[in-house]
Amino acid sequence: MNLPNYLTLLRMLLSAAFVTSLIYYAPERAYFARAALALFITACVTDAVDGFLARRFNLKTALGSVLDPIADKLLLLSGFISLSYLTNLPEAMRIPPWVTITVITRDMLIAIGAGALFLSAGKFKVEPLFVGKLTTVSQMLAVFLSLVSAPEAVRMAALAGCTGLTVLSGVFYVRMAGRMLA
Repeated sequence: MNLPNYLTLLRMLLSAAFVTSLIYYAPERAYFARAALALFITACVTDAVDGFLARRFNLKTALGSVLDPIADKLLLLSGFISLSYLTNLPEAMRIPPWVTITVITRDMLIAIGAGALFLSAGKFKVEPLFVGKLTTVSQMLAVFLSLVSAPEAVRMAALAGCTGLTVLSGVFYVRMAGRMLA
């Protein structure tokens, strides 16, 4: 275990605290919304820092290459699901369920594709695509804008961009998997 891996594990713990803050939110307990925002921002920063440290100081590990995307998915999927389906949240913080379903579907397709590649080829290595990294950033931005109750037009524009990138990156990953299986 090294520092980037510890930061990744911290991000997983922050994800749980983030969702817990959203669950306990109520108008008379608005501090839970502020706590959720602070936890989400901290988790996003740990994502950037662990990646930077791993690359800059040659601290990449097999464990980190597995844990990092899991931590990303845990943070983002829990955020999308919570912001779509927790009924205690104000409308200005809500994410339409169709966005969340798109994100979940894309991630499931990628996971199924990775499983198929593993079963057919054994060990394999998939490098993240640039469009995949853009998708992650757009998803983080969409959750952030919802947490700060940004104006509806701004949130909807970000959610539309996020959804478009989510679909586009899903197509790219499916095509890449198809080429690997061929």
